[in-house]
Order: sequence, then C-alpha cells, then structure tokens
Amino acid sequence: MFGAIAKAIFGSSNDRYVKSLDKIVKQIAAFEGPIEALSDAELTAQTQKFRDQLEAGKTLDDILPEAFATVREAGKRVLGMRHFDVQMIGGIVLHRGEIAEMRTGEGKTLVATLAVYLNAIEGKGVHVVTVNDYLARRDAEWMGQIYRFLGLSVGVIVPNMPEHERRAAYDADITYATNNELGFDYLRDNMKRERGEMVQRPFNFAIVDEVDSILIDEARTPLIISGPTDDKSDLYISVNAIVQQLTAEDYEADEKTKNITLTEDGVEKAERLLEEAGLLVGSNLYDIENTQVVHHLDQALKANVMFKRDIDYIVKDGKVVIIDEFTGRMMDGRRWSNGLHQAVEAKEGQKIEPENQTLASITFQNYFRMYPKLAGMTGTAATEAAEFYDIYKMNVVTIPTNIPVKRVDEEDEFYKNTTDKFQAIAKLIREKSEIGQPVLVGTVSIEKSELLSDYLKKEGVKHAVLNARFHEMEAHIVAQAGRLGAVTIATNMAGRGTDIQLGGNVEFRVEAELADMPEGPEREAAIAKIKAEVAAEKEQVLAAGGLCVIGTERHESRRIDNQLRGRSGRQGDPGLSKFYLCLEDDLLRIFGPDTLFARMMNSNLADGEAIGSKWLSKAIETAQKKVEARNYDVRKQVVEYDNVMNDQRKVIYEQRADIMDAEAIDDVVLDMRHDTVNTLVGEACPPGSYPEQWDIAGLRQRVLETTGVDAPIQDWLEQDGIEPEEIEQRIAALVDDKMAAKIGEDASIWRQVEKQVLLERLDHYWKEHLATLDALRQVVFLRAYAQKTPLNEYKQEAFGLFEKMLDAIREDVTRVLCNSELRMPEPVQLPDLPDFLTTHIDPFTGENDAGRLPGAEAMMGALGGGAAAASLPAQGEGDPYAHLGLSRNAPCPCGSGEKYKHCHGAFK
Repeated sequence: MFGAIAKAIFGSSNDRYVKSLDKIVKQIAAFEGPIEALSDAELTAQTQKFRDQLEAGKTLDDILPEAFATVREAGKRVLGMRHFDVQMIGGIVLHRGEIAEMRTGEGKTLVATLAVYLNAIEGKGVHVVTVNDYLARRDAEWMGQIYRFLGLSVGVIVPNMPEHERRAAYDADITYATNNELGFDYLRDNMKRERGEMVQRPFNFAIVDEVDSILIDEARTPLIISGPTDDKSDLYISVNAIVQQLTAEDYEADEKTKNITLTEDGVEKAERLLEEAGLLVGSNLYDIENTQVVHHLDQALKANVMFKRDIDYIVKDGKVVIIDEFTGRMMDGRRWSNGLHQAVEAKEGQKIEPENQTLASITFQNYFRMYPKLAGMTGTAATEAAEFYDIYKMNVVTIPTNIPVKRVDEEDEFYKNTTDKFQAIAKLIREKSEIGQPVLVGTVSIEKSELLSDYLKKEGVKHAVLNARFHEMEAHIVAQAGRLGAVTIATNMAGRGTDIQLGGNVEFRVEAELADMPEGPEREAAIAKIKAEVAAEKEQVLAAGGLCVIGTERHESRRIDNQLRGRSGRQGDPGLSKFYLCLEDDLLRIFGPDTLFARMMNSNLADGEAIGSKWLSKAIETAQKKVEARNYDVRKQVVEYDNVMNDQRKVIYEQRADIMDAEAIDDVVLDMRHDTVNTLVGEACPPGSYPEQWDIAGLRQRVLETTGVDAPIQDWLEQDGIEPEEIEQRIAALVDDKMAAKIGEDASIWRQVEKQVLLERLDHYWKEHLATLDALRQVVFLRAYAQKTPLNEYKQEAFGLFEKMLDAIREDVTRVLCNSELRMPEPVQLPDLPDFLTTHIDPFTGENDAGRLPGAEAMMGALGGGAAAASLPAQGEGDPYAHLGLSRNAPCPCGSGEKYKHCHGAFK
C-alpha cells in the first residue's frame, strides 16, 4: 500500500531513472545549433576530433553529448530522419550497457546508431546483433549510410562468406551479424591452428536487437559443431523392441515436462527383457557398465510414450521431421539430441541416422557474457527483467513513447471450445474487414493459422496466411498488413523487426512495383503517385480505427502476447487488440486454473456463448507467470551446468591461444615431460610406501613405452639406494638427453612439430572430454535419489575429469614426441574428410539457421587452412598443395569449400 502511494507521488524507479537522463538530453540539444552549421566535410571530421580527445584523456561519457548531436545531424542529412529526445534517452541507456525497452515503431534501429557510433570511435569494434540475415544486411546498408558519412567502416557477416571477407568484416569499426554467425565463428576460431587464421578480434561492445528473442528464446538451444560417430542402429532397434513390451503400469509419465521414469516393477521387467536380449551386463540395470543401455532405454521410452506422430513429428520421405511445439512448423534439418531422434526413427521403423559427436559447443548466455559491455533493445523485456539481471547483469529500462499510445486493449473473451472461439474470431474479422479496418491475427502454430483460414474462407473474407518461413517474404507481407481492409494471419513471431505502417509501406511498394523501371522523371512521378496513394489510404485506415490485432490464444509467455499487441498503435496511431481463449487451449488445459474452473465453464456456458472478466484474465496471467518461472528455472539450470564447462572451455581456449602465439613451446613440452615422469614414478612408488612395495618392473616398462628410454632403475636401487625423487630426476635427465640428441640441428623444424602435436592432442582430448561431460550430465540427476545435489556432484565429477584429461594430454604429448622421428614425409593420398555440422535451431522459425552446413571450410580451418587462402596464389597461378598428393575430389586445403580439382588443383 505504502509502495503504491510512493509510486503515485514520486513515480516508479524506472520513471525517476529516465527523468535523471533529461540533463544529458539538454546538453545534446545545446550542441544541435553549432553542429547544424557545419559543412559535410566538417561534420565528417568530427570523428577524428573525438578520437583526438579520447587520446588526450577524455572518456566516452565526456564526449557523449556532442557525439550524439553529431549522429542526429548526420541522420537528418543522410536519411532525412531526426532522432527524437526519447531516442536520445534510449541511446544513453544502450551506451551504459542496459536494455532499452521501446514500443514497436519507436525507431530502435535508429536509436542504436547513437551508442554504436560513440563506442566505435575507439576503433575496438562494435557488434550489432540481429535475429536473421535479412535484418543484418538491411540494417548494415540502411544505418551504414550514417556511419560511412561520419568516416567509420561497416561490415556485415552472412553465411557462406570467404574467410578473408569475414575477417575484413570483423576488422571494421562496426559489424552487423546474427547471433549464430558470431557464435560459430568463435567456436571455429578456437579449432584453428594458426592465430592468423582466426577471424574475430577481442570482444569490446555488442548491441543485441530483439534482445529477448536472442538472449532468452534462442538461448534454450546451444550452438554445436559436431562430427559423425559410430553407427549403433542395432542397439536402438533392440531397445525399442523391449520398450514396446512395457505397459502403462511399468512407468510414470509427466506431460508438462515430457519426462518419464520406470516404476520398481517396470525396472524389474526391463532388466529381465534386456537380459534375455543379451544387452545387460550382470543383472542390475543401474550398474555402471549399463549406463549406455539405461540412456537408450530412457530415450526409447520417451520416443514411444511422450512423442506423438503428427503432433511432435511427422514421417516424410522416409525421414522423421520434427514439428516445432510453438509454431507448428516442420523443421527440416533439425534433429533431437542425445539419441532421442534415433529412438523415434527406430519406433517408426525408418532408417536410423548415426548420432553426431560434439566437437565444440557454447550457449548464447556464456558467449555474450564474454563482451566487456553488452546492451540490448526490444519492445518486450520488462516481464523478463529478473532473468536479464541474474544471467547477464543488465538492467531493463522502459523508454517512454514519443507520442502517447492510443491503442485500446480489450478484455479477453473465453469460450467453451475451439469451434466456438474460431467462429467468433471469423465473425469479428469479417465485420472489421467490411469497414476497411486492417486486421492482424496472431496464432501460436501453422496448424491454427490454416484452421482459421478455413473459417475465413467460409465467411468469404479475403486474407493472407504468413507462415514465418522466409524472412524477406515476411518483411514484405508484414509491411503491407496495415493497408485498407487487409487481413493477415501470422504466427506470433512472424516478421519481427518490420513495422506495420498504416496505409502501406512506400519503400516496399516502390521495390515491388517499380523494380524494373529505370531512373528518371517517369520513375520519380510513379514514386510520387505511390506516396500520394499511401497517404490517402492511411487517412481511410485511421478513420476506420487503425490496426486491429487479434490473438487466437494466450502464449506461455506474456512477452510474446505483448509483442503481438505492440504491432498496433505505433507512433500514436489508434488501434485495437483483443485475445480469444477457450478451455482447449494448451495454456488452460495444462497450466491453467483447476478443474473447478473448467466445470463452471462447461456447465454455465451455452454453445457459442462467451464470457469475459478481469478475474479470468488475472487467472490466465497467473498461469503465464508460473510457466515463465518454470522456463526460467530450466534456462538457469542450463546456464549453471554450462558454467562448469565454460570455465574449462576458457582454460583450453586460452591455452590454445598461448600456444599459437608462442614462437616456441619447448619449455611447455619440457614441463609436460617432467610432469609425466613424476606421475609415472609417483604411481609406481607411492608416497609413504616401502621400497619392497614399489613396482619397479612396471615403472621401467611404463617409462619405456612412454619415453622410449630403458632406464636401469633396479641397478640404481641396488647400487645407490636412491629415493623416488632422485629416480624422477635421473629418468628425466635420460629423457632430456635423448630428446636433445634427436632434435640436433633441426631445432626450428622441431619447434613447429611440437606446436602441431600439442594442438592436435589438445583438440582430441577436449572433444572426448565434451562427450564424457554430455554423458555425465544425462545421468547425474540420479544422484538426487541419494540425497545429493546433482549440480554439485556434476561440478566435482567434471573437475576430476578435467584433471584426468590434462594428465592424459601431458602423457600423450610426451609419448608422441619421444617416440617420433623427424623426416620429410612421402606424398600421401589423403582420404576425403567427413563433413562437420554446425547446428543451432531457431525455436520459432524451426529452421537450422546455423549457416554453412557442409562445413568443409570449418574442417579445413581446423586442419590449418581457412583464412590462409587470402595469401595463396590464385587458381591457375600455381598449386601450393601439389606436394601433398591430394585426391582430386578432396576439399581444397585453402578453405574455399570447393573440391580440390575445381580450386587450386584446377590447372593440372
């Protein structure tokens, strides 16, 4: 109560913070007159002036007012767009590393130019992150006009770019890219063998557009670079046959979380069946030797019980294709991980594709937290403010609109079933369409879009169905959804980043209608005509009430509902929004009010009758909050587990960088050699033991196998009676002498061999370690039955495994270098390399938007090719790889992604 009174008198903390920025906005305004008087050349020279001031000791905050005023003036001259004062506030918020929540249509793209320009002056690089390639290209070209006018360079990262172009884009002052491209380039860079091949430079500052979509929605799935593993089709088929013999009494299923566990009787039955099939080691299902079988049994249970054909997936052309739970779209190319997809293929009797082994992975949470300063902008972030702060330490600041919002948000209407609800929606759409009011209908899936489309056809309403499949097509359709009488059905996420302008979008109409018309007076006249038509049509739409937004059901997240609502009422335009719900909606059915509510609805409502009340809307909002909290817990757990791997990832990647940067690593190899000898002696002669307990014969054999040195340890003991410490010293001295003699005059060549061997062994063991951690995470939750915290157990186990991995690397590097000989290789026929897969599934488009799927470039980058292509002879000028004796069909080592015979081998 007192809080509400204080808020009414003093305003919320957000209001007070925004008001405190007015002082800076006034300082910016004071510069507007003097900067307006500058010539174009003088305005461009401002950038060098700011750089000189920074070198003289000023900070970015010191030059902010004048820099923002410079961008405002450049925007006016280049784009004909002047930043509003509220946009200046947004720019300050972004510069401070916070999230600016701005309503749809308030010009977030233009706001970003302020903070981007200010931070790019230092020359350390600024990344602007977009949700798709179309927006990255569009914004780099559109806003890039301001930056180039002010003397800054702009780059854009898109899939399938050559390595040298990609590196040049990262070297630019400002780089536009999608979150996937940035993350995969980071992983690929840390698989390369030479520092010069890496494309990214140290992180500085990033602004994430649609920050809620990227840092929350897409953060549910990590970025993964993977390669194929062994085929285990027979095991999947055998386990699937066993699972199909289990009955409903043998397991407990949870529909909310899609988890399933065997009962005690189910475990006994499964053990008996597995034993009969010869798949069980011993008689206990949960013995350590049966870990793999337990994993496959769990996945087969999920596939058979929790995943339904034509709901969770379909079978198309002999392949199991996933259907996205949010959008209802088919997701060609996406596969469930951890063997689940293979289990579903076995269930459906389809060909079982082999699993892929993770070679490198990272979550978006841990990737973006590597930026020293991170900011974001979106229209909907306040409902997730706690998560943004907990995970990313970013505050959400709600920026006021330039003109007050006039949109009317009506109460939700509740119906008994989907038929009644869709009939009511179709009727409303027909009424709005008849008076010329444009209608945008948001659905949660493709299936619901098509169902509503059928109802509209019966009503005789002309409409467009947008399935959010192609980003550029989305943009064109969404941009024209505000035309007179237009009816557009779209999934909730379709067309983000494109404003719906009442009367239509001039630029898109010009692009569509005048694409083939050459420049000249005729084209100018046609453009003027289109502008006049749009202006006249806008007046008619405004008179009809502006854009009407209809939601066919509530989403699990209030944020998605708010995104849909925000489509209407941009820049002070009038508008209307309304949601229709029924008892068959997933939110109400699974997470909504209890059965009493359902009984009241069923018994008191006649067919076709609707009710609406604030109490019901409040109950729905409560259900949404519960789901949001649960989803946050899931994402937080993902982060907590990945944090363990992230600490180890940083150590490995930093060590790789140090190795690549070093001229020679002989001191590192020497330390590894001595550590390996110490470990071998320590295992054979444990501290505190007696000499007669030492395994001298075993130690001699291990030293011989590892170092190639036959040390007379027994003679030393009999003659000198030495202690383990001196045994270590004598063995180390023998090994050092052997290595010095082997290296001889070839020290420079040997140093390169050491680097390559160490990097190769490091990568190999890191890959195996990732697979081990994946397996550990799948089973560690069972420790909860022993009253232990799974996360703590995972941390302890992962640390122990990491220590073992480092020991194994030291011993293996020592073994390889001590037992190898330096000689020039004979030409060899290299086998064709397997493809690497880069995987990230957009949860809303349902597509694998990872970019370069074939991965030949990534593979060759990992083997020492890639970026070096920039300095190689052009095709036909000579073949730098002739000495390798490559197969004509192998990928060219330059990293182009072409076959060798079509690239540097083409002149043969």
